[in-house]
Amino acid sequence: MSACMSVFLSHEAAAEQWGQNALISFVADGVTIHLTDEHQHSALQRAGRKLDAQGIKHVSLVGDEWDLDAIWAFLQGHHNAKPGNQVSWKALDDDEEAELKARITATHWVREVINQSADVVRPSQLASRAGEFIKSLAPEHVTYKIIKGNDLLDEGWMGTHTVGRGSERSAAMLRLDYNPTGDADAPVHTCLVGKGITFDSGGYSLKPSAGMAAMKADMGGAAMATGGLALAISRGTNKRIKLILCCAENMISGRAVKLGDIITYKNGKTVEILNTDAEGRLVLADGLIYASSQNPEVIIDCATLTGAAKNALGNDYHALFSFDHELAQQALLAASEEQEGLWPLPLADHHRSMMPSNFADLANISSGDFMPGASTAAAFLSYFVEDYKKGWMHIDCSGAYRKSASDKWAAGATGMGVRTLANILSSEA
Repeated sequence: MSACMSVFLSHEAAAEQWGQNALISFVADGVTIHLTDEHQHSALQRAGRKLDAQGIKHVSLVGDEWDLDAIWAFLQGHHNAKPGNQVSWKALDDDEEAELKARITATHWVREVINQSADVVRPSQLASRAGEFIKSLAPEHVTYKIIKGNDLLDEGWMGTHTVGRGSERSAAMLRLDYNPTGDADAPVHTCLVGKGITFDSGGYSLKPSAGMAAMKADMGGAAMATGGLALAISRGTNKRIKLILCCAENMISGRAVKLGDIITYKNGKTVEILNTDAEGRLVLADGLIYASSQNPEVIIDCATLTGAAKNALGNDYHALFSFDHELAQQALLAASEEQEGLWPLPLADHHRSMMPSNFADLANISSGDFMPGASTAAAFLSYFVEDYKKGWMHIDCSGAYRKSASDKWAAGATGMGVRTLANILSSEA
């Protein structure tokens, strides 16, 4: 439909002919969303999804009840990976309009870069696009460097190079510094580390086609970390923050990493590869080593890391792991304030002993029956954080991408988690 449809809000139930508890009803001059329970954010998102699914692409949100959060909830549901949707609304006050614009800008970038094919978003392109996006928001405060190809070997970033060496497209590491202090020697408050696997075939531990179809989205953690920093900058954070993205394609060739290969990391840890499809943790290890060297107060890594986390939580929550309970509570509070899904899964010292190797310090996967795969993946990462008990958390981004639509989300990237990260980065603590 090309005509613009007016959308109204009502707190009264729909007329009987629309059915009991109807969410929407059509009237002569448009459509009405009926908000009759306390879960209004969810209802508005579901209404947006319904209208898009019915082919109603151009809408105008009419009435004074459309505040910032109501507009945002509707936009989340009405979004579609295909172009063409248009939504207009009555102007908000300056601060709310700026916040809404910042959310749209950051989340649109995240969704677009995840939804695009791996042929378009290659490792070095992901790194450069993220760097340029952040720099465009604060050009006077942002510098970045991209290390790629054999230069990764020269600097000792063995995990990223090893995972990416099977591809014709060079692996790359983005190191970005957002420093609004004006002091080149200012301490780093937070390091964000993102997994940027732009396509994951599984390597020699090859995925089946059904499991590989969505693997252009295996850089969802890198995208989320970038979007979170972007929104935090727009919200005016004055903290010095570094963004590290570890980008590679996990492919098969004569140069690709093999089962039984051993990686020696820059911090001296040796890792035996027992599954080439557990590659995200191998590149993140480099980013965490670099992050630790910057002596930040907080390290946050974001990664579409395990199917185990998605099996536990589904697509509606990201999984949170941390030994630092105070930091974890701060993250959970931030998610609650932003109305995004984040849920803690267990991480304890005994998980660190579940990846034994006969030939190296540890293997890249756990062994034995009933192993908690998401927890052991997080435990693996802890070996590359200098002080893993304090100031570090790992987010397994279960909700970054949906293979099929739901009643709230279109198929594709969601952008979920961007606001939570921005909240954490913008907090006074």
